[in-house]
Amino acid sequence: MNTFDIFNEYNYEKDYSYLNDVINHTFEVLDIKNANMAVILIDDNKMKELNKEYRGVDRTTDVLSFALEDNNNIKMPIRELGEVYVSIPKMIEQANEFNHSEKRELSFLVCHGLLHLLGYDHTKSKEEEEKQFGLQDKVLSDLNIID
Repeated sequence: MNTFDIFNEYNYEKDYSYLNDVINHTFEVLDIKNANMAVILIDDNKMKELNKEYRGVDRTTDVLSFALEDNNNIKMPIRELGEVYVSIPKMIEQANEFNHSEKRELSFLVCHGLLHLLGYDHTKSKEEEEKQFGLQDKVLSDLNIID
């Protein structure tokens, strides 16, 4: 059984319970079993701090993933995948910029981050980018999160 927690450190007041479906469906599509992870909703200041400390980039970003696994050969009864941090202000800005709902943008970012925890990396090659973005599109499409 997969488990996850969502920590709302930003105090985002809108309903984000749909993230349960996004995370569970991502696990289902990839046939992931017995995994644990966390999503942390934060502000731009915290995201900027994390981005600077861990990536050396002195600005905010939309999503950061901190994977606890570094290969697929780890055999544990429960996989501890890591944490996905999402900047709520950046998510809202991007939802407005791309002219779609906050639900769609937050779902995309959480799915995107989870895929990074699972080893997908769109920055490695065009093939990896197509694979990761194809999976994101499938998850959101399957859940009818398209706007």
